[in-house]
Amino acid sequence: MIDIKELNDRIQSESVFIDVLVKEIARVIIGQKAMIDRILVGLLSNGHILIEGVPGLAKTLAIKTLASAINAKFSRIQFTPDLLPADLTGTMIYNQRHEQFTVRKGPIFANLILADEINRAPAKVQSALLEAMQERQVTIGEETFKLEEPFLVLATQNPIEQEGTYPLPEAQVDRFMLKIVITYPSKEEERIIMRNNLATEFPSVNPILNPQDILKARELVKDVYMDEKIENYILDIVFSTRKPSEFKLEKLQQLISFGASPRASIYLALASKAFALIKRRGFVIPEDVRAVCHDVLRHRIGLTYEAEAENINSEDIINEILNTIEVP
Repeated sequence: MIDIKELNDRIQSESVFIDVLVKEIARVIIGQKAMIDRILVGLLSNGHILIEGVPGLAKTLAIKTLASAINAKFSRIQFTPDLLPADLTGTMIYNQRHEQFTVRKGPIFANLILADEINRAPAKVQSALLEAMQERQVTIGEETFKLEEPFLVLATQNPIEQEGTYPLPEAQVDRFMLKIVITYPSKEEERIIMRNNLATEFPSVNPILNPQDILKARELVKDVYMDEKIENYILDIVFSTRKPSEFKLEKLQQLISFGASPRASIYLALASKAFALIKRRGFVIPEDVRAVCHDVLRHRIGLTYEAEAENINSEDIINEILNTIEVP
């Protein structure tokens, strides 16, 4: 039997770094607490993140700030229609002096990768990124290179401008652990942002962790206790997207074209554990599951024409599921 009190005390003492890290990031990133929490969930549970929001909401700055705070290598790749897979992964260069080919590694060889406006690049480039995300390795010529851990891809897409974009295939979207939707800051937050940008010196962060600390923290996430009742709650939520009528959600039957894949169950459990750790708790409660549920499921539920005609989106469906499924 697991001693929950002992486990909770241990995790509370070993997760002190979370508060320090969040405080350091908050020196530069004003507001956007939900985004910072979700980025940390992805980082601590080894899952990639898709961020959707209009330009200017500090998506790039947040990721750069996090990279500086954990002393990690950071790469920003601007996705464009003429981008080639080799621009991402690297290529073989012929060395005339030595009369042989040498490998020139691309920007994918970093700890934190910002794939800016991922939906602007064609399928070939997206599939090259997908291999790196899934296999944690890159093949250049006949050589295969392991990517350095921690390795996290944070892809952004602009929800407004759709001209010249390539929609991400469902199979690729499913590889992202979380899809975060971010909105504008409040008036008071924007006042502080404005003042910071007009000041003589912009705030900066100090490196307070290193990549090895993040790998240790990932092991700590696995130690967070999850009761069987919470497991069943997660499974009920995911299965209700596939067979709504079995969960008294008959009205959703005509609105969902396909439900969430088994990855949803895995990621919802992992994200709930990581969220509990961020809250400095050694066990998962239903509120942790509900907190990350939208981020895990919003890009995994297919909508029918009826849903689109009635202006119903995946957020509405998730809300209906959470309001109906019994909380343990």
